[in-house]
Amino acid sequence: MTDILFGQSYYLRFDPKLYDAMQPYPPLGTLFAAALMREAGFEVAVFDAMLAQSESEWESALERYKPRFAVLFEDNFNYLSKMCLLNMREAAFRMSQMAKVRGIPVIFCGADASDHYAAYLAHGADYVIIGEGEQTLTELMDYLNGKSNLDLRSINGLAFNNGLAFNDENNEIVLTNPRQILKQLDELPFPAWDLVDVEKYRHVWMERHGYYSVNMVTTRGCPYSCNWCAKPIWGQRYNVRSPENVITELKWLQEHVKPDHIWFADDIFGLKPGWVQRFADLVEENDIHIPFKSLSRADLLLVDDTIEALKRAGADIIWMGAESGSQKILDAMDKGTQVEQIYTSARKLKQIGIRVAFFLQFGYPGETRDDIEKTMQMVRDLLPDDIGISVSYPLPGTKFYQNVKNDLVTTNWQDSADLAMLYNGPYPTPFYRHLHTVVHKDYRSRRTWERLKTGKLKPWRKSDLRHVAAMIYHRLTLGTATAKLDELAKLPHRPTQITIPPVEQSVSQGT
Repeated sequence: MTDILFGQSYYLRFDPKLYDAMQPYPPLGTLFAAALMREAGFEVAVFDAMLAQSESEWESALERYKPRFAVLFEDNFNYLSKMCLLNMREAAFRMSQMAKVRGIPVIFCGADASDHYAAYLAHGADYVIIGEGEQTLTELMDYLNGKSNLDLRSINGLAFNNGLAFNDENNEIVLTNPRQILKQLDELPFPAWDLVDVEKYRHVWMERHGYYSVNMVTTRGCPYSCNWCAKPIWGQRYNVRSPENVITELKWLQEHVKPDHIWFADDIFGLKPGWVQRFADLVEENDIHIPFKSLSRADLLLVDDTIEALKRAGADIIWMGAESGSQKILDAMDKGTQVEQIYTSARKLKQIGIRVAFFLQFGYPGETRDDIEKTMQMVRDLLPDDIGISVSYPLPGTKFYQNVKNDLVTTNWQDSADLAMLYNGPYPTPFYRHLHTVVHKDYRSRRTWERLKTGKLKPWRKSDLRHVAAMIYHRLTLGTATAKLDELAKLPHRPTQITIPPVEQSVSQGT
């Protein structure tokens, strides 16, 4: 009998947009927790939902391992888990019930469970871990196994029904004191890579993309105050592993997993002063040659020789949280960056040979067509190597959510392609869904034309011909698509009224 069967509820199969993209990564948060529990002496197994077809595979795992405890420990490094997609929440509830009918106690940990612990308790959870999970899970497992004299109420970061602990009929939810987050991240064991099917992931990547990418994290949390960004796990705090510790893991992965590429899934990679520079030195000293992608901010990229250090360390592409080309909107978001910094950092990255990609966000309160056009012009001016588009998404615990909570239309997306406005934004949902199409038509056609001009695409090469055909199609249909967007902007709509402070001075876009 296995002591703990770990699982998580992000099924790539339930997210059509990302299933089509097929860039799967194992659930790092789950693997960290499994490694820690194994180090504590428990017999553990992992059910990996990422490549599973349905919850029936979880049911099979319950039958196979017959665990004493089922721990659904979400990968808190996956931004889609933080968004709390309804498809995944419903899967989590079904997984919980599958364990409960077998008499297996269920423990949840994750962003959605932290925000909606009452719902998870109502759907079969015995305990919900609030916030960061490893230390709370350790104390809870010691309590449940009689290894600790702690009272259940003294275990910080926990929610449970009162009757569980005191055998009475009062089913009131007990919420214990908040858990302090871990600061010494080097003390954690590396993720339990041996508990996932590495070769299955490798096969998928090689078949679809011709290379194999794996995920790592060097940090936990983010200290910035973007008022739309939810922080249910680490709050406003930020801690970082040492470059030496990260290099040790990277060398282990290079020897045992043999990736062709790394995705550093940090909210912000290399925020601590001097960290990227030291990491680059260690990469060179250890003769490591694995290209990577990571996330950063426009302002941080301009500090000292950060971009040069990223190049030395092996950066292939940097995803930047650009969000908007309008300074008014960036200021309203409390983003803390300037539009001119986006221009400068993007150009510096390209000059040094690092690809750059933008996260763009539309639909923030107060956004106008002029603001949207500024963002589109920024994309035209800089022609990043890729873009990701979303609409402003109010999540519990954020200032943005507090401002619009009385005007919410719905609370969550069904999947990542939903693009529904959760509140009454500046324009209705059909407008933003079509804006996604217009921006991509404009961007993709311009990007392809640029690659043709520079000789990166050869129109006579069969593999490039479909890109040229797509470019022609996008340019021919862009006018019609834009006209439809204009019509959608006129739909009857009453946007949420929030006062946006004026920008004190104009900021040069560096064009």
